[in-house]
Amino acid sequence: MPTEITLLSAFLVGLLGSTHCLGMCGGIVGALTLGVREDIRSSPARLLPYLAAYNLGRITSYAVAGAVLGLASAQVMRVLPPEQARLVAKIITGGFMIALGLYLAGWWPGLTALERLGGKLWIRIEPFGRRFLPVDHPLKALAAGLVWGWLPCGLVYSALAWSMTTGSAAQGALLMFFFGLGTLPMLLAIGTATGLFRRIVVHVWVRRGAGILILLFGVYTLAGLGDHVGHGREHVGHSPSGHQSAQ
Repeated sequence: MPTEITLLSAFLVGLLGSTHCLGMCGGIVGALTLGVREDIRSSPARLLPYLAAYNLGRITSYAVAGAVLGLASAQVMRVLPPEQARLVAKIITGGFMIALGLYLAGWWPGLTALERLGGKLWIRIEPFGRRFLPVDHPLKALAAGLVWGWLPCGLVYSALAWSMTTGSAAQGALLMFFFGLGTLPMLLAIGTATGLFRRIVVHVWVRRGAGILILLFGVYTLAGLGDHVGHGREHVGHSPSGHQSAQ
């Protein structure tokens, strides 16, 4: 898949999947916002730099995690033949997108197991975030956002699994950056959300619709496996000189 399409897909997955963010991150956004001085909270124009700094820190943490996993997976992918490596990447990407779609739609809670595992790491990281409260400067908001980016989240973990298939630190970081950008509109909106907006986002059919779209993306990714396997067999069935090998 071309890089441009992959990054656009990552953005759309973040955008659609961010319907999950109200429940997971809404409380954190509210707590961080309440930590800002009242005169700043009461002015959307003055509050925006703080919200932007929170989310810049959060997305930066996503990119760092993507770079680490992309680099680690590159070492593994190097030991596999190129065709087999691409096949594994498709299976991982499609499988996690299907799992994420089912999770967002409320049809399968399997990703909560990953969140529980991540919670053990979060217990150790979360106390660092308290050092930046109360938030009285955008730089402290940025630092708090860097910590917030490690919050256990099935949506983020699915994107990180995808970043593992990129085969490089730079591509892993870029994919997670675009994924984070996709979640940005929802998280910024939550920071200044009205009651009506919240009621719309938490509606079961909003989340279910987003889940179905991501699930279909996963199915589409896996649908090409048959052609991929057939293409690989064609290569196996021919000698380097282009003649069919003996049966």
